[in-house]
Amino acid sequence: MFETKTRPEKFKMLLKITSPILVTQIAMYLVTFFDIYMTSRYGTEDLAGVSIGSSFWFPVYIGLAGILMSITPIVAQLMGAKRKNEVKDAVQQGIYLAIFLGLLVFFFFLTAIDSLIGIMDLEPAVAGVAKEYIFALSLGAVPLFVYNALRSYIDALGSTRISMIISLLSAPINVFFNYLLIFGNWGFPELGGAGAGYASAITYWIVLFIAAWIIHSLQPFKEFGIFKNWARVSFARFKEICLIGIPIGISLFAETSIFSAVTLMMSTYGTITIAAHQIAINFTSLLYMLPLSISMGATILVGFEVGARRFGDARQYSWLSVAAAVGFSFVSACILFFMREPIARLYTSDPQVIALAVQFLVFAALFQLSDAIQAPVQGALRGYKDVNITFVMALISYWVIGLPVGYLLASFTGFEAFGYWIGLIAGLTAGAATLSIRLLAIQKKMAMQ
Repeated sequence: MFETKTRPEKFKMLLKITSPILVTQIAMYLVTFFDIYMTSRYGTEDLAGVSIGSSFWFPVYIGLAGILMSITPIVAQLMGAKRKNEVKDAVQQGIYLAIFLGLLVFFFFLTAIDSLIGIMDLEPAVAGVAKEYIFALSLGAVPLFVYNALRSYIDALGSTRISMIISLLSAPINVFFNYLLIFGNWGFPELGGAGAGYASAITYWIVLFIAAWIIHSLQPFKEFGIFKNWARVSFARFKEICLIGIPIGISLFAETSIFSAVTLMMSTYGTITIAAHQIAINFTSLLYMLPLSISMGATILVGFEVGARRFGDARQYSWLSVAAAVGFSFVSACILFFMREPIARLYTSDPQVIALAVQFLVFAALFQLSDAIQAPVQGALRGYKDVNITFVMALISYWVIGLPVGYLLASFTGFEAFGYWIGLIAGLTAGAATLSIRLLAIQKKMAMQ
C-alpha cells in the first residue's frame, strides 16, 4: 500500500485491495454454497437438515471469527505508523486466541448440539442430518479460526492476492470431498448431508497448511518470522485484540444470527418452506460477498490512513467504498429479480420448493441497497477502531427492530413466512441509517483533531 493523492488514485487502490478480497470471499463462501447446492441435489430432507445445521453453526463461527478480524486494523495501523517490529507479537497472540476459540466452538457443539436440535419440532430424518453435519463441521473449527487469524495478517499487509490464491484452492477441494462423501463415490461411504460437513472440515485443515507454508516461506511475510521464537501468551495483547474484536464479533453475530433465527423460526412452516428459504438465503449470501469485500477493503485502507494520521484520505476512502457498493447493489437486485426462477431451478427440481423460493428471492432483491450501505460503513468504522457504539446499533437494528417486525408480520398478518423477510429488510435499513450517522460523527471528530 502507498499514499494516494487523488480520487482516481484512491479508486484504483480500492479496486486493487478489494478485487482479490472479493475472489477470496467468494471462494470461501463457495464451501458453504456447495454444501447447500450439492446436498440439495441429494434430497430435500438432507437439504433441510444442512440448512438447520448451518443456521446454528454460521452465526457462532462468524461472531467468534469476527474477534480475529481486529488483527487487520491493528496490523494495518502498526504498518501505517512504521512500527513493524510489533507486528509479529500481535499476530502470534492472535493465533493463540484463534486456537482457544476453535476449541471453545468444538466443545460447545459437542456438548450442546442434542439440546439445541431437541428444542425444535423437526422430522427425525432432518434432525439427524443437522446433528451430524454440525459435529462434522466442528472438527474443522480450530484450523478454520487459525486460518482467519493468518488471513487477517496477510490482508493487513496489503497482500490480498495471496489470500485470494489460497481461498481459490478451497472451493475445488471442498467440491471434490463433497462428491466423495455426500454421494458415496469411489468407494467412500454415502453420508448425504452429513458428508458435506466432513468435506468442509477436511478442506479447512488443508487450507490452513497451505496458508502456514506461504507465510513461513514467502516474502513479505517471511521477514516477520511469525512462526519463530514464539512469545508467551500475553493477556495485555489479548485485551487489545478483544477490546476491538469482541464488538466486531457481536456486530457480525447480530447481523448473521438474525438470518439464522429466521430460518429456525420458519421450521414451523415445514420442510418445503425451510428448503425454499435456504435457497434464497444461500444465493443472496453469495451476492453479499461483494459489499462485504468492499467493507474489508475499507477497513484496511482506512486503518492505514488513520495510522498515518491522514484523516482526510481516510474519509475519502470511507465514502468511496459506500458509493462503489451502492452502484453494484443495483446489479445484484436485477439478478435476483429477473433471474429468480432459473436461480431456484439451479438448486432443485421440486416444483413446490421452486415456486416458494421464487417468491423469497423477490424480497431478497429489495434489501440489496441497505446491505450495500451498511457493510462498507461498518468496514470503515473498524478502520477507525470505532466498534463499541457500532455493535449496539447493530443489535438494536437487527434484534429490536428487524426480528420483532418479522415475527409480528408472520404471526398476525397474512404475510406468514414472507413477514420474516420484510422484517429483515426493516432491520437492514435501520442498520444502514444509524451506522452512516455514526461514521459521519467519527469523521467530524477526526477532522477537529
